[in-house]
Amino acid sequence: MMILGKKLCILILLLFSLRGLTHAQQQVSTDTIPVKQQIHVSTDTAFFLRQTDLIDELKRLFKMDQKKIDSQRLKKKFQFSIIPVAGAVPGGGAAIATAFNAAFFTGPDSTTSLSTIIFSPWFSFDGKFVLPFRSLIWLPNDLLLSKGDTRYMIYPQYTWGLGSNTNDDDKLLIKYNYLRFYHSFLRKAGKKVFFGAGYNLDYHYNAILEDTLEKPDIPFYDYEDHIRENSVSSGVVINFLVDSRRNSLNPRGGVYFAADYRINPEFLGSTNSWQSVLADFRKYFSFDNKRQNILAFWTYYWGVTNGRAPYLDLPSIGWDAYNRSGRGYEQNRYRGKQLIYFESEYRKDITKNGFFGFVLFANMHAVSEYQHNNFVYWHPAAGAGLRVKFNKISRTNIGMDVGVSKDFVGFYLTLGEAF
Repeated sequence: MMILGKKLCILILLLFSLRGLTHAQQQVSTDTIPVKQQIHVSTDTAFFLRQTDLIDELKRLFKMDQKKIDSQRLKKKFQFSIIPVAGAVPGGGAAIATAFNAAFFTGPDSTTSLSTIIFSPWFSFDGKFVLPFRSLIWLPNDLLLSKGDTRYMIYPQYTWGLGSNTNDDDKLLIKYNYLRFYHSFLRKAGKKVFFGAGYNLDYHYNAILEDTLEKPDIPFYDYEDHIRENSVSSGVVINFLVDSRRNSLNPRGGVYFAADYRINPEFLGSTNSWQSVLADFRKYFSFDNKRQNILAFWTYYWGVTNGRAPYLDLPSIGWDAYNRSGRGYEQNRYRGKQLIYFESEYRKDITKNGFFGFVLFANMHAVSEYQHNNFVYWHPAAGAGLRVKFNKISRTNIGMDVGVSKDFVGFYLTLGEAF
């Protein structure tokens, strides 16, 4: 009876992971699901053999040879996955998505990181449509990194204006189309140190405000009382990266630091001339070599350093590169010329084989005020989540999290960790 119950539980978990989470409020960032499938295969075979994942359990249901399966999985150089997902998305509403991920090595896997190409279109029943294509390609021996993020979006979303003290009831629906083209090349300059440059384009067009007859008094950065219908931010970006993590999907330790400086001159087509900086730091402490027992910290600063950025290009919670920040808040809830963010998370296995685990997390952020550009109001959130091992080779977990703040409860389904 216990075996039957376990098998039923496994099947339910699989179906649940494919279906996603639906809820009355928000927010499961469907766009983050494929990004978190970026795989960095561990060479620690002993650790791998101690683990059990959902794939193992499904194989056991069909009485397949476990040793043969493990041997085949360790030797596999190419990995492809197609995952249908249904759930909620930023801004609310149910969505259907398909995530395609191709992972491969361009050189020896002992000295070369795993490259990924990700295509994950999704649409929601309230009018959102997102067509993202992302790539992370490491050349042999990690001598050169090419990273890209290209998206086309039809994206109606609420906005609350600028600053950290906006009224929750004073929100407006903005409907807009969005094209993003971010591509950079980074060359190895030392052990785990990379320098590079690239080109970033943000093009928002056909932007309109809904329900403007009773519009609240919300300051908009570029034109105070209305959104520009079209805006372009086109410029070069200078990249610096230090990454000592062995596995970027679910690190067991190490340090990550990235700094990007972006320059958007008018002669490259920008609506306004402006500059920005993004500095992202993460640190991981492991307390056990046999099981996951990790304390992780994440902080980033994102700010406009010069000029006047279009409203929709200003720093906003939940609009970091992979839409991972701010669990417990609606995406876009707070926006300003500067944003600072802090998060810590404790991750621990529940079972010895790593099949079940849990996380506890807390975060805090603030955006600068419209009038004086200082940080005044801080917004904390906290939450917890369950982890189910999806793939022990890449250490990919199915994450089911709940984040809570003063005025909001968010539910999140992901593949992989938040950071």
